[in-house]
Amino acid sequence: MELSAVLTPAGEGGYVAFNPETGTTTQGETVEEALANLREATELYLEEFPLVTSGRALLTTFQIAVHA
Repeated sequence: MELSAVLTPAGEGGYVAFNPETGTTTQGETVEEALANLREATELYLEEFPLVTSGRALLTTFQIAVHA
């Protein structure tokens, strides 16, 4: 099963990893560690709450105006 991962730098160092399909979130000191932790957390989540998918996730970006 292929799922999405969104990684953002953590303020205290390392990365926060989020899976939008399940809502699972974790962290790690490196990208690899954050992804490994997210994989484990998501697998555990899916054991209790199986995922019913209706297609693949779409990731895009958008811009907003920034007021000074």
